[in-house]
Amino acid sequence: MSGSEAREWGASGLAHLTGRPDGAPDFSRAAVLRQAASLADDLAGRLGIDVSAAELLAGRAGLLGLSRRGRVSAGGASRLLRAADGWWALTLSRPDDVDAVPALVELDVVPDDPWRAVESWCATCDVADVVDRSRLLGLPAAALGEASPAGPVIRRLGPRAAPRPVPGLLVVDLSSMWAGPLCGQLLARAGATVVKVETPGRPDGTRAGDRRFFDWMNAGKLCYSADLAEKTRALLETADVVIESSRPAALRQRGLGAEDVAAQPGRVWLRITGYGADVDRANWTAFGDDAAVAGGVVGRSVDGPVFCGDAIADPLTGMQAALQVAESLARGGGEVIDVAMASVAATYAMLPESASETDLPAMPPAAPVVCQRAGDLGADDALVERLVAERA
Repeated sequence: MSGSEAREWGASGLAHLTGRPDGAPDFSRAAVLRQAASLADDLAGRLGIDVSAAELLAGRAGLLGLSRRGRVSAGGASRLLRAADGWWALTLSRPDDVDAVPALVELDVVPDDPWRAVESWCATCDVADVVDRSRLLGLPAAALGEASPAGPVIRRLGPRAAPRPVPGLLVVDLSSMWAGPLCGQLLARAGATVVKVETPGRPDGTRAGDRRFFDWMNAGKLCYSADLAEKTRALLETADVVIESSRPAALRQRGLGAEDVAAQPGRVWLRITGYGADVDRANWTAFGDDAAVAGGVVGRSVDGPVFCGDAIADPLTGMQAALQVAESLARGGGEVIDVAMASVAATYAMLPESASETDLPAMPPAAPVVCQRAGDLGADDALVERLVAERA
């Protein structure tokens, strides 16, 4: 690790977020920030905007006042757990996740302390078995380092168009949480008209969390509430770019998959998944912390791995996704691009590690300046429908 890499890692807030809570901050993954900064520079050049990798990787933690918690994720919903033959990660961020714990650990009721029950159960099991069982129950789980580095999978969707810049394009953002919305936010900052689509019965889960984070990811987008497939289809048919992050089958079942919507020359359809769109992996759920563990992006401590940063696979993937969209538009689009969070993390995990400890300071992450509120659910329905009619 160069001295400048270590200083950047310490100044970014990422060292503050990595390591045991009762120990020194961990600098072993400093190369991750340097590589992400290089990607950010490329992205800035293509989009014509300022992109700070440090802000994107540590900004949520700055907004929420998070710090390192070792084998508990900074956000608190994920844990690194020791099985009989190695380490794995599990996320219990949704009520349904907690409700699935009895089936996972073979109990009749939800235990008073679900995490203690999981820790006790997995201690005598193999990693492969606990991860397989978790995934059968729809839980976000990952074996440490199970994913391999891989770039996006790109295939032909329809005819190409002339190369296009981002300003003025219509982007339909069907995604939620972090990676997909970040991609949409970067495109909005570059001048695209971005429509955030939610259903009334299932809005983006981050609406229910800290409002500042939701605003950071979604301010400047038009907020459209569409409960009918016909309305969503009409919007998708006019889109230049589509961003989705649901399981691939979810849209196909509604007849709204990339191949189901009438082709438009040059359309770019971006699909963000946890582990790729292959049939065997398409239904594996992933969040930023467990996907990072799957890729092998973890910090080091004297007694084993610790979480690195804050759900770091999310912003790494969101940046990569935005770059892929910009590159596709520059070659004429007409493509479906699959970006897998675990594979993105695995690519960063291949970077050389360095010394964990240093005398350099580890500053708390700074909160990004959020100057605008995102719209309420459905706030721009009428405007979006006029836009669709004009482009039809």
